[in-house]
Amino acid sequence: MGQSIVIASGKGGTGKTTICANLGIALAQRGKKVTILDADIDMANLELMLGMEGMPVTLHEVLSGEADPEEAIYDGPEGVKILPAGLSLSGVQKADPRKLENVLKALIGTADFLLIDGAPGLEVDAVTAIAAAQNMLLVVNPEITSMSDALKTKIVAEKLGTHVIGAVLNRVGFDMTELSKEEVETILETEVVAVVPEDPEVRRAAAFGEPLVVRNPNSSASIAIKKLAADLLGEKYIPPSPENPLKRIFKALFGRD
Repeated sequence: MGQSIVIASGKGGTGKTTICANLGIALAQRGKKVTILDADIDMANLELMLGMEGMPVTLHEVLSGEADPEEAIYDGPEGVKILPAGLSLSGVQKADPRKLENVLKALIGTADFLLIDGAPGLEVDAVTAIAAAQNMLLVVNPEITSMSDALKTKIVAEKLGTHVIGAVLNRVGFDMTELSKEEVETILETEVVAVVPEDPEVRRAAAFGEPLVVRNPNSSASIAIKKLAADLLGEKYIPPSPENPLKRIFKALFGRD
């Protein structure tokens, strides 16, 4: 019996989709069967992040009754299965968010992990994804404006009976003006299960339509996400050894180790 996890956020811009996509791939790299569903019907961008835009059948067609869920599932990086939401405005207009619950129920149990990239906030599609999932990871940034909306989302999840695994503190710059891990835990009354640092490699990977954990597996954000995957599985994560600076210079000059 697989488990479903909705990756949620109280507001947009927290890096929720980045966490969802790369966590799914990190779980697949550990031998798990993973399906990632983009449930952000209006503002989807999972397929852009994975270089999978332009798929002929997407969640939009499923929610409009034109296709079955299995017709919209594609092979993604590292063996993950991807159900993209679709990017077209016409698709948004014809999609019926009330059908999302049935789609989610049909997918639960078809993989070891079903990761749902939920819509930000507490609109109908966001709440539907939270209600259908067994578990929730709440993605937040270390700033006070991220906390109030995140707290509302957590309270809604608890009222709906969705287990809150904890919060992922994302895009951390370790600046004195930021909220600390302990402060976030106090405000949200939940454990911070991962601290993901601000990392320029995230933007570079997105620009090339490649998952961060594949393009640059040893970047600081990749390491944090891969550790989160190991923690979810109850496994030990061994970080890579720091690269010798002389070796790095030699490689840059001559193109080989």
